[in-house]
Formats: sequence, structure tokens, C-alpha cells
Amino acid sequence: MKATIIDVAQKAGVSVATVSRVVNGNYPVKEETKKRVRLVIEELQYVPNIQARELNMQRSSTIGVVVPSLYNMFFAEVIDGIEEQLRSDSYSLLLCCAKNDPKQEAKCITDLMSRNVSGIIVISPNTENIETNFYDRIVPMQPLVFINSYAKISNISYVANDEDQGTRLALQKFLDYGHERILFVRGVNSDSYTIKEQAYIDVMKQRGLFHEEYMINIGEGNSTSTVDNTMLKLMEPIQELKATAILASNDLMGVGAVNACKKIGLSVPGDVSVIGYDNISLSHIVEPKLSTMDQNMKELGGNAAGLLIEKIKTGKNKKIVLTNIFIERDTTGPAPKNRK
Repeated sequence: MKATIIDVAQKAGVSVATVSRVVNGNYPVKEETKKRVRLVIEELQYVPNIQARELNMQRSSTIGVVVPSLYNMFFAEVIDGIEEQLRSDSYSLLLCCAKNDPKQEAKCITDLMSRNVSGIIVISPNTENIETNFYDRIVPMQPLVFINSYAKISNISYVANDEDQGTRLALQKFLDYGHERILFVRGVNSDSYTIKEQAYIDVMKQRGLFHEEYMINIGEGNSTSTVDNTMLKLMEPIQELKATAILASNDLMGVGAVNACKKIGLSVPGDVSVIGYDNISLSHIVEPKLSTMDQNMKELGGNAAGLLIEKIKTGKNKKIVLTNIFIERDTTGPAPKNRK
């Protein structure tokens, strides 16, 4: 049988309240008593009941995190940052995967709320749930922080990258290398893709280089099939449009773009240059190593957790915007002179 707090109190010859004070460290206890209680806890291998403690304190020490997918390493690295910050503030994490489905995302939110979490972090919230005012209805009931969302909903804290700035920086890199026929690759149902697309349109129109057919939507951008779907969707446009550069909205798409070039016999970066977005671990494992925009993933997560804890304690909302950095590896180079 698992030892209870009553077992510890009886063996240590103290009250249940004293054991609770030793475990929680919230009230002073004589050093001699504290040592005795801790020895009994170790001897009985007593594990405190977190739920009982939360009932007494009338607050949960659990934070909910909703992630669109478990297949993109971007989300895993953001969660690592969240977990590290929560642990330092004595909170635990309850993870829920939305499987890139707005209905599943909504269910994740309501399920987490039913478990009485103190707050919820939503990574890349689905645009459909924002447009249908789902989150407007949740805000009065639950502290929320959005990561990489540009929806204007009051009483939500935000942590985001300046993806407009990052996209323009990536495009400028291509332009400096002499590229003009630049394909843009995106997915569905994410503010992140839309922000990047608008930046692409602005830059290319300013240079007189915009062509609508250069924008490719590959569908779901965070699934196990994203790399192959991107490859299949790009092989024909790369050849027909004689593209010399490809800007992908994430690194999975970036790897798919590199694979598409290989499949049709083009070298990277000799014939076609590719830039991804995120700087996930995959980007420097593949060959050639992928040039990409660094999205500060761990910093995104840590800041989001910090903002949520602050919101729980004070009710204040804040917005943090991080700057993206270009990481040049092996997939970028000068525009070829022979792809006319």
C-alpha cells in the first residue's frame, strides 16, 4: 500500500499539519522536527498527493499546453522552453495535441478547462477557431497565452516572432544573390503562413517581380507527409517557372523543396537556392544542411510560460515580439546564369 500523509505523521510523532508544512515549505517548522519528518518520508517512500494539496490551496499548479502537431520538431522545442520555465516556477505541464484540426483544438481547450488548469498556452492557434470567435468566448473564463498568433483578441497575452521582418530578411538574402524567380511555399490554417505570404507579396511587388503562380500552398504544413507533399507539389512549378530560389514557411517544407530539386536533377544551391523557417534540429542534420530563419523556439516557450504565470498572478496582459535571425548553411548561393 502507498504511504499516506497520516502514516508519516503517526510514525514521526507529529500532526498531519506539520507534515504538510514540511512538504510544502510554507510555514516555519523546528529544524529537529523537519529532519525527523523528512527521514520518515524517505523511509516510507511517501509521495505527496498534488490534487489534495491543490484542493486545500484552491488553485491548480498545472498549466495546459495545446500544440497543433507532434510531427514538427518546432513544437517540441517550444514545449521544452515552456516546461523548463514552468518547472522553475513549480508548475507542471499537461499537453494536448490538436492534430491540426480546429474542432480537436477546441476540444483540447475545453478538456483542459474541465481539469481545472490554472492557464493555457496555445501554440499557433488554428485560424478557424479565431475567426469563429471561439477564443473570444473562452477569454473571460481562462487565462490564455498565444504563441505565434497575430489575432487581435483582447485579454490574451502574446509571444511571437517578427515573421514579417524575418521573411523580408530571407527574401533580401535571395535578392542580394541575384535571384528574381523566387517561389513561396506555405500551408493552411495558420496566421504564421499568412504573415509570411503578405511580406512575400509586398517585397516582390516592390521589386516588380510578383507573380501569383509563384505562391504554392502544399496543404497541411505540420504532418508526417509534409516533406513528401511539398516535394510532389513543387517538382512541376520549379521546372515550368524556372525558379532559382524557394522560400519555405517552415523547415519541413524547406526539406521537401530540397528533395524536389534532387528528384528533378537540379543541384542545391547550384541551380536552386532554398531557405526554410524555424531552425529545427532537422535543418542541420539533412544534407545539404538547410539555410533557415531561426525562430527562437526555446525562448518563445520560456517567454510564453513566464507571461502566463504573470497573468495568473496579476491579471495583466503583455505582448513580446522576438527578432528572427538568418542562419546560412549549404542551401543558399548566387543565382545561376544558365537557368533562363
